[in-house]
Amino acid sequence: MERMNKSWVYVLTGGLVAGTFDITYACTFWWLKRGVLPTRVFQSVASGLLGEASFSGGWRTALLGLAVHYFIATSMAVTYYLFGRRWSELWERPLLFGPLYGVLLYWIMNYIVVPLSAAPPGSRDALWITMSVVVHAFLIGTPCALFARRAILAGRTGGAVPQGAAGA
Repeated sequence: MERMNKSWVYVLTGGLVAGTFDITYACTFWWLKRGVLPTRVFQSVASGLLGEASFSGGWRTALLGLAVHYFIATSMAVTYYLFGRRWSELWERPLLFGPLYGVLLYWIMNYIVVPLSAAPPGSRDALWITMSVVVHAFLIGTPCALFARRAILAGRTGGAVPQGAAGA
């Protein structure tokens, strides 16, 4: 039971790390490009649930957006972990499949989730899009894969890396 709990700590940490990288990128990009404050970035996430009303909700909708953001990021990490338990290639080669997963996540979020939500359409700024794909590949997908790898190994061996499985 302790091995299973330790595995989930790694998975959830992966979601927190990926979520922190992602939201830090978004806040930094929009602050540098247009002077947008983090509260507005968080409210833009909440707009997926609340639509335009999120932008007049102050800190309450900003905190809702931040919570939703971390829920989504953690769900991404959990999903990778669950698939990795079925397909060992995912955790055995996280530096290959993590970035691919990140690009898949970018596509799903921008072409399925956001259009189906109440959020206004996302930015079509070429720099934003290019950097977002890179961030999804290396700062979202890769941490999800690396923490899933650690979680799976912890669940199988109590944390020790089996011989031949040390290379990420």
